[in-house]
Amino acid sequence: MTDVILDPDHNEPSTALRQADSGALRVWLKAPPSPNPGDDLAPLSAHLSSLRLSQTPPQQRAMLLGQLYCRSIATLNALRPGFADISLPLPHNIRVTTSRLQKLLRSLAEDMLATPNIMDGHLIRGLREQQATLLHSSVYALSQHLLISNLIASPVETGIWPLLHKTYATARRLKVANITPEGSSSTLQDVYHSALLLGCAQPASLTSRELEFLASFLEQFADHIELLHGILTELSAAFWIDPAADVAAFPCARKAVPRGDAIDYFSCAKVARLLKGQLEALESGHAPQGLKLPDFAGTPAGRGVLRRLIAYWSDPGKRRFPRRHQNHRALLCAGLDNLWCLLQNRENAESETSSWMITNESPEGYAVMHVSGKPGRLSVGEVTAIRTETETDWKICIVRWALSENQVHFELGLQILATNAVPAFLARSGESNAASGLSVLILPKIPAIGGSEMMVVPSGALENRDSNHVLVIEQDNITIREVRSTHVNEQNSQIEVFSITPDASPDDGSLYSPQSLKPE
Repeated sequence: MTDVILDPDHNEPSTALRQADSGALRVWLKAPPSPNPGDDLAPLSAHLSSLRLSQTPPQQRAMLLGQLYCRSIATLNALRPGFADISLPLPHNIRVTTSRLQKLLRSLAEDMLATPNIMDGHLIRGLREQQATLLHSSVYALSQHLLISNLIASPVETGIWPLLHKTYATARRLKVANITPEGSSSTLQDVYHSALLLGCAQPASLTSRELEFLASFLEQFADHIELLHGILTELSAAFWIDPAADVAAFPCARKAVPRGDAIDYFSCAKVARLLKGQLEALESGHAPQGLKLPDFAGTPAGRGVLRRLIAYWSDPGKRRFPRRHQNHRALLCAGLDNLWCLLQNRENAESETSSWMITNESPEGYAVMHVSGKPGRLSVGEVTAIRTETETDWKICIVRWALSENQVHFELGLQILATNAVPAFLARSGESNAASGLSVLILPKIPAIGGSEMMVVPSGALENRDSNHVLVIEQDNITIREVRSTHVNEQNSQIEVFSITPDASPDDGSLYSPQSLKPE
């Protein structure tokens, strides 16, 4: 990072006391980083606090602040791979590390914004690029703060959104929002727009791996956002921001726009059209690299993320059913393998269940809060079964969002897929017995809402979903069914859900064919 902004009215002192204020920091910065990146967080925060309280001259302060920022971002980049594929409850060491990292990022953002000639808007001739660098660094630090909260399914810290909006407004006032500082590949405006798009992509509904994919996508295509002067486009893709409010952007179609002149608007219609074209190209056989997408886009889970983003950004829609607040208990069983065992051996099931409190519900699903028991590995997109204290049957659900405020408290949003399920084996090509097949769930269609039967399989398990599939069902009798998939209902990092239809025999048209086949 280059030297930042000088104060022309400041007479730089050179006393031994003030030189000593930054001496320890200079020595530490010359030392190599710790082999364990997390070990650098404490000294980074300590040196930043010392620099804030010191009487270091503005020019030196700006230089040291820039060096601390570069070291902090290097530490962040070294730590971020450790936040991938995490599940709830969050491990204690990750929660401590992310808390320290976010505190550091916020302090950096605040200190860079408070550097002389930024807050008072004074522009020194020849230093416009340095102003852009300083504000760009502040916005990037805040955007990473937001991303980390989403990666660990934690609520965004109070005050982050207003600080981000304020920094961007300052950059626009100084006319430096569209400058790409040296060493960066994006303008400040693109970084800000990336944060906006992430915030309105329902990040609580994405796994950490899916969020990293989204972050990579936004680094390339955040410039497809369209700023609006009022709502001048189709309402379904329009969002509004209240810069003074401590929240992300809201869809205009879902939440009424408050009165006031400070409201900003933007549209995601253009970026949604881009996504639709990329998804069509991927499904036609194009490689992700040719579309400037990460390799993850070529996986079933990656294509599932693209479908969801298209829906979130182009037509978020309104809730179909009102929520009813509740406070009754329920048992939860998570994971496809656990559910399969639970449903196959109802009386002697060894599947682990945990106790939850239903905080609200609608005909489509539940919001639940963990009470007791080991919930197992939980993440967004996982299939679960829930049974309330007044019911005997297990409802099959998918985890739509997850939120964890601390080590012992976390909540889930569950969408009901079916009121029950049948465990089955999906016979693999060339295999002769059910025991060697793939454990799947068959979800019956719900007559009240129509639709078709569905099949739940592990993500990526079906190499050719267009071919016929042989299902072996072990209940009172062993039944063999031949089905074919007709539609992709869900693809994520955990599971895939397909609509299926029976493949009738050309001889008798029967849907079920009992066989005397037993697993070995």
